[in-house]
Amino acid sequence: MSADLEFENLVKLYYRDLYQFGLSLTGNETDAADLTQETFYIWANKGHQLQKSASVKSWLFTTLHREFLKSRRRQNRFPNQSLNEGTEDLPNVPPDCAERVDSRTLLRILGEIGEDFRAPLVLYYMEDLSYKEIADILSLPLGTVQSRIARAKIQLLRRLSETSLPLEQTK
Repeated sequence: MSADLEFENLVKLYYRDLYQFGLSLTGNETDAADLTQETFYIWANKGHQLQKSASVKSWLFTTLHREFLKSRRRQNRFPNQSLNEGTEDLPNVPPDCAERVDSRTLLRILGEIGEDFRAPLVLYYMEDLSYKEIADILSLPLGTVQSRIARAKIQLLRRLSETSLPLEQTK
């Protein structure tokens, strides 16, 4: 019974963060929920093998990212599943656009950034992980993580400046 309580506490503690990471990777709520559930399923079967309890968060994020990559490889093998990658010519907006962006718009824009750049950016800003932790989770050299985050920021800022955002509403 105590293992069940531990699992429930783990889900309560990390579900939201894992779901948000999955959503930023997939851009789809259903796929994010599936990835998160699959991550906890894998934990239920293999989590007992983890030696350091302090590594649980890192293990969960690594597992979710690997499952995401596995699903992408599956999609690439079966190209009949098309992704809507249409881009539009959007007007320029003032520099304060970042202050007015809503979470839905930000997730959409994040979805437009290549997944190699998106994952490190999301882990750094949304999950507040260090470069070293991100490098471990994504199995990348530290310098590559730093470079990808810098390039992702440039891509994000470029897309934000190209996106039409609503003006702040006054009451």
